Parts: sequence; structure tokens; C-alpha cells
Amino acid sequence: MPTVKFVKEKVTVEAKDGEDLRTVARRNGVQLYSGPHKIVNCMGMGTCCSCNVIIQSGQQNCSPRGVLERLWKWLNPLLGLKMLSNADKEVRLACQTKVHGNVEVETHPAINWHGEQFWN
Repeated sequence: MPTVKFVKEKVTVEAKDGEDLRTVARRNGVQLYSGPHKIVNCMGMGTCCSCNVIIQSGQQNCSPRGVLERLWKWLNPLLGLKMLSNADKEVRLACQTKVHGNVEVETHPAINWHGEQFWN
């Protein structure tokens, strides 16, 4: 079984092959949402973009980006900023990312306003 390590929370859990990161996090008490999104979110449909995470390692063990992730990168300003400011990292939506092997995940990625990649 694949293992998912939530870096900030210092939690390592097992996941079923093909299970999405949102389900794994919720089942193990890892909070993906902040602010009002804790109550109001899209329930894993991939439209609110509030469950964004950074895949620190094991990108090859995750499903490829789907249509929703590619589309929302351009339509959601907050997700677009997070992707731009973390250009050297893999920013994904937890509800759309399926796990097929061991991964390390950083929840609640910050917007790096002063990063080297942001203004290029």
C-alpha cells in the first residue's frame, strides 16, 4: 500500500492505490482547508481549488493533471498565484490527485511573493 506523508503535520499514513489525497487527509484528521473553506468548499469536485497542496516528493507516483486542474490554473487567481510563486514545486489539487505510490505532501502552501521564480 502507498504511504502518504503530510510534512507540516508530521503524519505518515497508508492509502489505497488510486485513492485521492483529499480522502486520505480527511480520513486521518489532516486539515486541508483554511478559513471559510473549512465549511464552504466543493466537497471534492475540483471547482473551489481550496485543497491545493505541494507534492514535495513522489510526483511520479501521482496521477497526471486532469482537465480541471489545467483549467483552474488559469481561471482561479489564487491557485494561479500559488503555482507561479512555487514554480519549482508541484502544486496540485488534493481532491484531483490520485496516489499510486509513496508521496510527501505539504498542506497549505503559501504564496511566495519574494521568490526568485515569481517575477520571471
